[in-house]
Amino acid sequence: MTALAINIAFNTAYKIETERLLMRCWSPEDAPKLRAALDESDQHLRPWIPWMKDEPKSLDETAAWLRAKRANFDLGKDFWFVIFDNKDQSLIGEIGLMTRAGPGAREVGYWINKSSEGKGYASEATAAVIRVAFEIDEVERIELYCAPENEPSAAIPKKMGFLHEATLAGRYKDSEGEVHDSMVWTLFADAYPNSVAKSHQLNVFDCMGRKIL
Repeated sequence: MTALAINIAFNTAYKIETERLLMRCWSPEDAPKLRAALDESDQHLRPWIPWMKDEPKSLDETAAWLRAKRANFDLGKDFWFVIFDNKDQSLIGEIGLMTRAGPGAREVGYWINKSSEGKGYASEATAAVIRVAFEIDEVERIELYCAPENEPSAAIPKKMGFLHEATLAGRYKDSEGEVHDSMVWTLFADAYPNSVAKSHQLNVFDCMGRKIL
């Protein structure tokens, strides 16, 4: 195994525990819970999630999708976590640290199922991955994109101390082909110590269950 592969395997957050949440990398065995959550929240998510154009999938297609997510996670390409309630293990949503922003950066993306919205779960999960990105991955900045009309989503980067750098006109299509503007939010490493995310309590574990934060 190369030094890079070792670093990806053993200096990567695979499980994150917060006050109310358990977040971990996806597994194909999560397919039934994910299938139920997406079916329940289909119309709730479609206006904001472009990949909802491919829904609904069959259970087997969903499991294959999760296998691909896990493969990309293990290869250090993108890091998508399933979000569970840490008491009853119900599936709340998903949050990811994507690498498409380039070297030294991560992009945060998330969705919360309809029945779990309005309870602060997205803020709690976002605060957790912000800490992971800056304190474990040691990035220089974190980016977040959302439509201005998606007020609950836009409130999260504002709460976390992100800078609203711009609103780009007509930059993405939703699952129905409708064109939306996109707000660009960024949190830089030098501003992170003043973010409310810094004070959020969490435990972070690597792929072998060893605590790394």
